Amino acid sequence: MGEHGEVQAVLQRANGQVGSIQLEAQDVHLRFGGVVALAGVSLGVHQGEIAAIIGPNGAGKTSLLNAFSGLYPITSGRLLYDGHDVTRLKPHQIARLGVARTFQNIELFKGMSVLDNLMLGRHIHLKSGLLSSGLYWGAARREEVANREIIEDVIDFLEIEAIRKRTVGTLAYGLQKRVELGRALAMQPRLLLLDEPMAGMNAEEKEDMARFVLDIHEERNVTIVLIEHDMGVVMDISDHVAVLNFGRRIGYGTPDEVRRDPDVIQAYLGEETEPRKATLEPSAVDHAADPRARARG
Repeated sequence: MGEHGEVQAVLQRANGQVGSIQLEAQDVHLRFGGVVALAGVSLGVHQGEIAAIIGPNGAGKTSLLNAFSGLYPITSGRLLYDGHDVTRLKPHQIARLGVARTFQNIELFKGMSVLDNLMLGRHIHLKSGLLSSGLYWGAARREEVANREIIEDVIDFLEIEAIRKRTVGTLAYGLQKRVELGRALAMQPRLLLLDEPMAGMNAEEKEDMARFVLDIHEERNVTIVLIEHDMGVVMDISDHVAVLNFGRRIGYGTPDEVRRDPDVIQAYLGEETEPRKATLEPSAVDHAADPRARARG
């Protein structure tokens, strides 16, 4: 089956019900020479949920997201999307399936405007050729107008009207993170992979980003996989949490289950603790007020 056929086969099956497994890793191994990044990770993300992946630095979290998005070809195992094997698909093919992502280190064109960066998120939907786009006439013009309407909706949604014409490199860090989220939204994804979207932000910026994540999930019906180190945010907004350590999954469950898991506590605290006394409670870490309440208030 060729590239187009593989992608179409997945798209034809992309009609799963809420609660069905949308994204799945089956015994995934990833090695870079003698370095083991993932060692037999199995994980299922259900359609319509917010799933968090947590763990100490170097646990393999970003490597797993890179494998899901096609950036890292896995050494062994399988990756499934809506029940279809996508292990060998390339990043642009994964993107065409409706999978968008942000990066731990901001990956924007900093010499371009916010608007131009957002428009790049529409590239997988473009149908006009180079000549017709250059002439900006007929179907190409109509396509441009339609894409601009979608981008304007993203701008309104993320409340970045005031910076739409600003050069990205001149923006504060928190606003750049919001623009990168906007570029991912411009793809109109079914699945959104977020790699530390709140890293380096102050409390107010984290509250805003958490509110946007919740609104994307609830208003746009997007499944979200989130890597985040702020345990307060993770425990507040996630439906399920998977915990990695040294490339292995050591915990999985609801936030309440995971925060009381002795293996998870040991991985974070680095020592044996009594499960009933030592927990990863949100009140024990630095985090903002409940973002679900703020999002719905």
